Amino acid sequence: MEDLVVRDAEVVDGSGEPSYRADVVVDGGLIVSIVKEAAAAGCQRPRAMRELDAEGLVLSPGFIDMHAHSDLALLRDPDHSAKAAQGVTLEVIGQDGLSYAPVDERTLAQVRRAIAGWNGYGEDIDFDWRTVGEYLDRLDHGFEGRGIAVNAAYLIPQGTVRALVMGWEDRPATVEELRRMRELVAQGLAQGAVGLSSGLTYTPGMYADDAELTELCRVVASYGGYYCPHHRSYGAGALDAYAEMVALARAADCPLHLAHATMNFGVNEGRADELTALLDRALEAGADITFDTYPYTPGCTTLAALLPSWASEGGPAEVLARLADPATAERIRRELEVTGSDGCHGVPVAWETVEVSGVADPALGACTGRTVRELAAERARSPWEVARRLLIEDRLGTTVLQHVGHEDNVRALMRHRAHTGGSDGILRGAKPHPRAYGTFPRYLGHYVRELGVLSLEECVARLTARPAARLRLPDRGLVREGYRADLVLFDPGTVAPGATFEAPRTPPTGIPYVLVDGRFVIEDGRRTDVLAGRSVRRTPTPTPTPLPV
Repeated sequence: MEDLVVRDAEVVDGSGEPSYRADVVVDGGLIVSIVKEAAAAGCQRPRAMRELDAEGLVLSPGFIDMHAHSDLALLRDPDHSAKAAQGVTLEVIGQDGLSYAPVDERTLAQVRRAIAGWNGYGEDIDFDWRTVGEYLDRLDHGFEGRGIAVNAAYLIPQGTVRALVMGWEDRPATVEELRRMRELVAQGLAQGAVGLSSGLTYTPGMYADDAELTELCRVVASYGGYYCPHHRSYGAGALDAYAEMVALARAADCPLHLAHATMNFGVNEGRADELTALLDRALEAGADITFDTYPYTPGCTTLAALLPSWASEGGPAEVLARLADPATAERIRRELEVTGSDGCHGVPVAWETVEVSGVADPALGACTGRTVRELAAERARSPWEVARRLLIEDRLGTTVLQHVGHEDNVRALMRHRAHTGGSDGILRGAKPHPRAYGTFPRYLGHYVRELGVLSLEECVARLTARPAARLRLPDRGLVREGYRADLVLFDPGTVAPGATFEAPRTPPTGIPYVLVDGRFVIEDGRRTDVLAGRSVRRTPTPTPTPLPV
């Protein structure tokens, strides 16, 4: 007898087609049978060892978070309710060009410091891997050898690859260095990575020119992967930055997935239609493009990321040395506040929009939840001096929210045919961005039920089948017989995020059941002790899957 039958569910299967009522049978981690309208037709009802009455609930594929920063959280936190409770069954990590494989001892130490604001320093982690394959093996092993809360796919981080080969130097790669970077990318893809990420406003990845990136993307394309850039600007020059990535990917004949695509800062208010027009022209010309967004207006990054790129050359230790030097610090201030640094997307920083969301040093905890301008007023100092001291004292570990987005742009991009969902969720800090805990129920509750920006079927497709197609996963993202039983049951009338900016770790409502590999990780709205997640690796001989539009 099979393991489970979910009875009388309203199935929204991920295809974008209208929902239907069915009994869905799960066994051995797979969907083995779907019996449509069984009760109404008087059919023999399927039976199983466990029967779950899903009356009033929607059954959909598990949600795929196309932009996650859980690279260490998956290993340190077996609960991981931040994602599991939202219905996320697969996260794509290794984002923004910086993560923890491939590395050597030197590079690992630098990366740990550089992205401490995203993931912490990792003192509680045994970094017993160096290659991409070893990191994926570690995810399979997971917490105490029992696995991880949800599945994870990995993007090779281009900035980390450059740091491993070249250090944190702002110069073109030599022929031999480019050969070595191509080799590392190929090795990571062969070991199971799904593509390559870049962080082109983060060092050292931003030091790569288009010719270097194109060569790496040609390797990615040859392995059936995709390129996922955080491009060179989301502020001044954003459209040019998007166009650069489209042209680069087309030159390399490489599929493109634009990371947390948005149009931020005052210079881009109301300009999402210009971006969608750019994408439409490329799609009509045959380009293979998707993108992800989070359903909020503020962004989130590290405070150090706002600095000009020249200030970060050489790595974290050099950054701290420059901040400590008064003359160099004044040069940084002028670029930040007057001309607009490349780290702040070419826009002069408005300190009243920069809110401290987390610190690495608990002694600095009183800064959390305050804007830099508020802290400056309290301390009778300039905003730059407050930011500078915070960077030095927290050793670059500070995360911030940037309140620079526009709701009209968020909605316009959400409606586009190439859209998918991603949280860009940073889980560290006393007041993290609520998108880490609320992205997927916010899509379903606020933008589907309350605003009607998307239909339920359209929204589920953007959170399931379309991401699975981009990842070229032939057995995920749809409710189909033979597919993996990564499933979510939610109440369409009540599903909503609990997370707010004031209480960002509050769990969602209306998602009582989540299954990973056919096992309940959320049951009756509570986290179980099941650790059914594993690494999801790119297949050795990928077969392209048409992207649903």
